[in-house]
Amino acid sequence: MKEYLLGIDLGTSGTKTVLFRSDGTAMAAHTVEYPLYQPQNGWAEQEPSDWWRAVRETVQAVLHKSGVAAADVAGVGISGQMHGLVMLNERGEVLHRSILWCDGRTGEECREITETVGAEKLIAITANPALAGFTAGKILWVRKHLPEVYKACRHILLPKDYIRYCLTGQFATEVSDASGMNLLDVPRRKLGWEPGRRERLASLRALLRWTDKHQRENMVEIRRLLAPYGSKVVEGAPFPLF
Repeated sequence: MKEYLLGIDLGTSGTKTVLFRSDGTAMAAHTVEYPLYQPQNGWAEQEPSDWWRAVRETVQAVLHKSGVAAADVAGVGISGQMHGLVMLNERGEVLHRSILWCDGRTGEECREITETVGAEKLIAITANPALAGFTAGKILWVRKHLPEVYKACRHILLPKDYIRYCLTGQFATEVSDASGMNLLDVPRRKLGWEPGRRERLASLRALLRWTDKHQRENMVEIRRLLAPYGSKVVEGAPFPLF
């Protein structure tokens, strides 16, 4: 009988995984830390590969500590840091360190978004002003300062969604995280704005090129561990990125 659940929390300083019984009893926990890079004052970046390594290590650790077999894990839930930008090429490879929620470099880009869309209209669409921590301004910053990275980008994910992708091969997000991107039309629950608004900001047409043509084949450790037993990855109420 599958009576255990894995909870994975992708934090800014480290990833913590806890194995629970179905009645909520914690059976084992393990945390793996990773570095924060600050190449300039006010910048904050991390390597997505560090997150994935931490997930693999913490999952293996809690199963080992508890003695629970992977076959008895019914599902995996993921929570974690919001707003960070993960950019992948057409092969699903990371193009640049993730620019995190606490990075403050995008003041100019946030002003561009606000002036182009209009402050009131922006809030009406996304339920938020353009803030330096949010994702859309980061993409504009990359377009301006790292044009080769921007040109090669085919998929945009948030940190937690990158781990979901590593586990399942699916490009998806959920409403709570997506609402912190400045890209979700919150009232309509759709990623992307109406065409007129999107094209006024030369940015956002290219930002919404989410298509899944390549399934990952090299990040399969946990899928090998859990997927054969029908374990499910659960993350809010997911919807695909188009």
